[in-house]
Amino acid sequence: MRWQMGRRSDNIEDRRGIGAGGVAVGGGLGTIVLLLVALYLGVDPSVLLQGGGPGVSTAPSGVDRPATSPQQDKLKDFVAVVLGDTEDTWRELFSRMGREYHEPRLVLFSDVVRSSCGNAQSASGPFYCPVDQKVYLDLSFFRDLRERFRAPGEFAQAYVIAHEVGHHVQTLLGISEKVRAIQSRSGQREANALSVRQELQADCFAGVWANNANRSRQILEQGDIEQGLNAAAAIGDDRLQRQSQGTVVPDAFTHGSSAQRVRWFKRGLDGGDVRQCDTFAAREL
Repeated sequence: MRWQMGRRSDNIEDRRGIGAGGVAVGGGLGTIVLLLVALYLGVDPSVLLQGGGPGVSTAPSGVDRPATSPQQDKLKDFVAVVLGDTEDTWRELFSRMGREYHEPRLVLFSDVVRSSCGNAQSASGPFYCPVDQKVYLDLSFFRDLRERFRAPGEFAQAYVIAHEVGHHVQTLLGISEKVRAIQSRSGQREANALSVRQELQADCFAGVWANNANRSRQILEQGDIEQGLNAAAAIGDDRLQRQSQGTVVPDAFTHGSSAQRVRWFKRGLDGGDVRQCDTFAAREL
């Protein structure tokens, strides 16, 4: 994937090394001093460590952030470029629809993070929170994608980011709100089925991004499309269920089967048209 010359997004919040309560994991002397001051004053240590309240995204002054490796820094650079490319692409696509695209922020974290949708651990994978309109990503997921899911490659990683940004697009278009409203009145089986359609649409939106970005900036190299399709297949519900429990339960699907995820990602990739991503109107997924 050709990404090194791309524009870096400024919408990155680096919370690596900061726990869900705002405490820097592995912090040095600054952390100890703040904890002692808090205990002396009889206040909640997290108030001082967070710099005055929840939702603070960076380490407070005096708290040492754990050192990162050159490999992690390169991944952060890669993420900033991919996010920047999604911004440029969706801004243009929204303009064609007569709408304004509002960029999401992407939060890098390690182990655990606090979002407006609640706390989450890295084991749950990347996610998008519609409440604060932020994408959350632990860079260690890219290692899992390569080693656990057998889906290596930079474009496979870009697909993951583009999928989460696809959920942001759904939020801006009002799709997510409608889905949540219907799910609140539905049983578990119907709610799961709606979730599948929503996730497959995000896959299709990821493909739309890749199509338009490649036409404008020639980002794809030989083998990239295969990497993306392989990643989509690797995280299908049927494959994950078979690996974890040995059986497949379609009614419990929330993201779609491997074949469905590949089909809708490829549909967006081939056509590059948002209108082709209406999974909610599709008779067959």
